[in-house]
Amino acid sequence: MRFNKLDLNLLVALDALLTERSISRAGERLHLSQPATSNALARLRTYFDDELLVQQGRTMVLTPRAEGLVDPVREVLMRIDSTIAEKPRFDPGTSTRSFILLVSDFTTTVLMQPLIEQLFQEAPGVQLHLRAQNNRPVEQLEEYGADILIIPEQYASPRHPSVTLFEETYLCVTWEGNPHVTNALGFDDYLAAGHVVADYSGARHIPAFDGWFLERFGVKRRIEISAPTMAALPSLVVGTHRVATVHKRIALRAVQLGLPVRIWEPPLEIPPMRQKLQWHRHRDKDPGLEWLRERAMAVATRI
Repeated sequence: MRFNKLDLNLLVALDALLTERSISRAGERLHLSQPATSNALARLRTYFDDELLVQQGRTMVLTPRAEGLVDPVREVLMRIDSTIAEKPRFDPGTSTRSFILLVSDFTTTVLMQPLIEQLFQEAPGVQLHLRAQNNRPVEQLEEYGADILIIPEQYASPRHPSVTLFEETYLCVTWEGNPHVTNALGFDDYLAAGHVVADYSGARHIPAFDGWFLERFGVKRRIEISAPTMAALPSLVVGTHRVATVHKRIALRAVQLGLPVRIWEPPLEIPPMRQKLQWHRHRDKDPGLEWLRERAMAVATRI
């Protein structure tokens, strides 16, 4: 099919080339040989009267014209997929569809087990693939790399629809043998203690909670242990005099698992965290995703 003299099949090749910025990798993604991919690039260069990709050292970079095509081309393809390629009906009882969810370790710990159990009862053939979020999770969603993103409200994108799954408050956790915290955890105790925190960035900067804490109280917590997981924090205070400020469900789970810890109400008022479920705006009417969103929201009311 052609539109304005452009072979629309070339749009798929263009999207792959713009994303991969490599003829060989784009060919692998398209299941085409390198000569066939090079030929597609040559035709695209002729149509747009632009080089699109140019060699710079050992890598290929996009021209300004190509940079301007990245989002429009991807949006066109996603619109086609959501309005034409998607089946109009979804039968969970017989479906073998795969869904990709971008989730944190917190979401995996508190939501995924009951959700997977519920889905298995209704749709035993449906597959869920849980993926870790990188430092730009909304871009992962926009690049069509996931069906659903579950993320705190402050990081959700206003460009795409979302719903609140649940709210989460905080508790503090200390080792039950900590001699400095026996009857209550006061604010002075909190400041005096070393802290165990979650840091998902892999870079040295102030985590989100500490930025809020510093702005609110004008002091910094003394962070002595950081880990790339919220779920493990209660275990990391064991045998120490440190404190961890964690999501309430994580703290209660640690007690239920028999960890030698004690939990305390925080000695300061911490705003609750609202966990959002987000999806791409062009997939809003996807019947499979509608079903999955409804089930996730129903399960979230029970956790």
